[in-house]
Amino acid sequence: MSIDTFPALGTAPTPLTLDRLIELTAATAADVRAGLHEIRFDAENRWSVRLRGDAYADVWLITWTQDQSTALHDHAGSLGALTVVSGTLTEHYWASGLRDRTIANGHGAAFPLGHVHDVVNRASEPAVSVHAYSPPLTAMSYYDLDGGRLRRTHSVLTHDPEPDVVTLDDVPTIGAAPAGEASR
Repeated sequence: MSIDTFPALGTAPTPLTLDRLIELTAATAADVRAGLHEIRFDAENRWSVRLRGDAYADVWLITWTQDQSTALHDHAGSLGALTVVSGTLTEHYWASGLRDRTIANGHGAAFPLGHVHDVVNRASEPAVSVHAYSPPLTAMSYYDLDGGRLRRTHSVLTHDPEPDVVTLDDVPTIGAAPAGEASR
């Protein structure tokens, strides 16, 4: 698969639209289900690996054990999308108040500019998801709720959707899927 498979439909910060990002995460999720990428789980931290990246988009594989979450954050100047490969994730998102939605196995969600959310695995079984950001991430801001209002607490410059998470080399293999090309 090539980013060229997903033609440009818009002119805002990226040539890829939210619909194209969902298509990209769904296609990559199918590759993960087919065993083309290694999957690892870490009970303490979400595990992630960049599956591909170019000037237009980054695609990441992220695993989640029970109660692991991202904390409320945005993706700065990047659009985003995710598709759940296995398990179920809950998204808490800000829309003039905190709202919830469940993203089940095989389903996805897209994130426009300014979207603030927290993604969490509330289920007892692990979850696996594929995320895409376009343009590739350069920063993320984090938020708290303060009296029913959203308050930014800090921002980080990062190219990694998991800036505080260990790398592939730091995590022992636990119930890994067939080995694929896993790199950061």
